[in-house]
Amino acid sequence: MNDAPQQAILETDLPGAISRRQGKVRDVYEYEHGMLLVATDRISAFDVVMPNGIPEKGKVLTQLSLFWCDKLSEVVPNHLLSADVADFPAALGEYADLLAGRAVWVKKAEVVPIECVARGYLSGSAWRSYEESGEVCGHVLPAGLVESGRLPEAIFTPATKAESGHDENISIARCVELVGSELAGQLEALTLQLYNAAAEYVSERGLILCDTKFEFGVAAGELIAIDEMLTPDSSRYWDAEKYEPGQAQESYDKQFVRDYLNTLDWDKEPPAPALPPHIVAETRRIYRTIYRRITGHELG
Repeated sequence: MNDAPQQAILETDLPGAISRRQGKVRDVYEYEHGMLLVATDRISAFDVVMPNGIPEKGKVLTQLSLFWCDKLSEVVPNHLLSADVADFPAALGEYADLLAGRAVWVKKAEVVPIECVARGYLSGSAWRSYEESGEVCGHVLPAGLVESGRLPEAIFTPATKAESGHDENISIARCVELVGSELAGQLEALTLQLYNAAAEYVSERGLILCDTKFEFGVAAGELIAIDEMLTPDSSRYWDAEKYEPGQAQESYDKQFVRDYLNTLDWDKEPPAPALPPHIVAETRRIYRTIYRRITGHELG
């Protein structure tokens, strides 16, 4: 993707929309009969959006989500109505080339205000919590576990959704307080079912799914999966052949960008420094690689 369409998709207010909400990566356009989710090529680190994006990143996120929505549709229904630009609102016809491959037309849903995280391994904030207390989000774990070590079984570690900044990990008890015991139980069961099914699939492709997060909503009285699913922006994937418990692992995600930024004299506050071409190119390769490893074919 060249710079012109990338910038257009970042700045355009699409016609006919009731509203537009811009996230760090996705732009969400609400229409009368549905919503358009557009995955841009923006990339953020330390909660700051970089001034330049990663070509094709938005397409990787969208195409992987579509792959998983199809594969896991028997576990839980999802919000997808169509990924074909011909099915989008007619007013968007002139933007078909920009939207193709990176936008989806979805059902409107009442969003459940919980980030539903499943963890099969101790990494990131879960490892830090375990080091401090032996617990993760209220789960008391066995003594002697190591960083990146596999847990006896996957655990549900919910978090509150933040409009800006980091989401906050919470206990299941707090989750019950927020959404009620019945819905909390449904969220936990579905999150772990989805994680276990995905982890089993990617293990056959030489990958480890360390952790991932899902979002759910209610549409027509039914609990459905919404937003992205099992992408490198919402999940930690590791190469099984390189896996060495007891230390941090190399991930197929934007950790490469974070590592580069940590070498700079930057205070992690806006404005962020521009990413140099070699960092952009390698990050693009990483995203394309995880797409190929999971789906079995190259990004079109």
